[in-house]
Amino acid sequence: MPFSGATGPSKESLWSSRLACREMESKVSEGGLNVTLTIRLLMHGKEVGSIIGKKGETVKKMREESGARINISEGNCPERIVTITGPTDAIFKAFAMIAYKFEEDITNSMSNSTATSKPPVTLRLVVPASQCGSLIGKGGSKIKEIRESTGAQVQVAGDMLPNSTERAVTISGTPDAIIQCVKQICVVMLESPPKGATIPYRPKPASTPVIFAGGQAYTIQGQYAIPHPDLTKLHQLAMQQTPFTPLGQTTPAFPGLDASPPASTHELTIPNDLIGCIIGRQGTKINEIRQMSGAQIKIANATEGSSERQITITGTPANISLAQYLINASSPDPDPHGRNTFIA
Repeated sequence: MPFSGATGPSKESLWSSRLACREMESKVSEGGLNVTLTIRLLMHGKEVGSIIGKKGETVKKMREESGARINISEGNCPERIVTITGPTDAIFKAFAMIAYKFEEDITNSMSNSTATSKPPVTLRLVVPASQCGSLIGKGGSKIKEIRESTGAQVQVAGDMLPNSTERAVTISGTPDAIIQCVKQICVVMLESPPKGATIPYRPKPASTPVIFAGGQAYTIQGQYAIPHPDLTKLHQLAMQQTPFTPLGQTTPAFPGLDASPPASTHELTIPNDLIGCIIGRQGTKINEIRQMSGAQIKIANATEGSSERQITITGTPANISLAQYLINASSPDPDPHGRNTFIA
């Protein structure tokens, strides 16, 4: 029931609210609160390999013994998202198994090492930015309390993860300290649900450089150059219609041949949260797309109240096709079927 006037809540309601919070914290700590939660972890490829195990045996065992659903994002990415869903007690069991597995990996790696001190187990949670304020607390009071009561180190990233409204929360310590820390973080997340829509972080695939040689396009994978037929066709088309000439010279005219096909204009509508991927740091990505495609590309300024930005591409049909292809390839989640990801 909403409060009326300026009287505020009674002492009795404040006291009962605090008791309810303490009761919830106690139940969560004991794994007795039957609430389904979803916790997301950010892991490097080596960590993911450890969790999966040989032929998937380790993750299968974790799922069966904890009772939690453990999903690992797919894709050729340096980072992967591990999603753990289930009742609180199942989540804590899954976290315990992951933390002890990582400690085992550290112990094994030290068997041939001269290091004297054992590094802590480290996990990175992905938390909606709107909940991070509650996790930090007024003047850092909550995060300090969690550190002191669990013995774990907790750091909340100042910046949001790229193209998302989530932040990384890094937890370091012994497996037992990490488990206690996760329990307290779960209490905060239950007390303070996310505000507004959350744009989840999606790790971007490792960018593969493209080279053109002998009229063919290749992507570099490890030590090998892999032919890329789609880019080859677009590149050949662009080369046919927009011949490159040395700077300062004009394209020579050939009788009966129009060496400069008429330019046309094409527009794309891009969601605001993806525009950063296309522009790149200090405009490096968009400049690269301009140079590779030969097209003029203009990005409209953000409009108040609009969730989209307008991109105008000017050039020959081949220029425009190549620019569109490269823009779509810059998206963190390109259409796997090769269709135009953005609205034309």
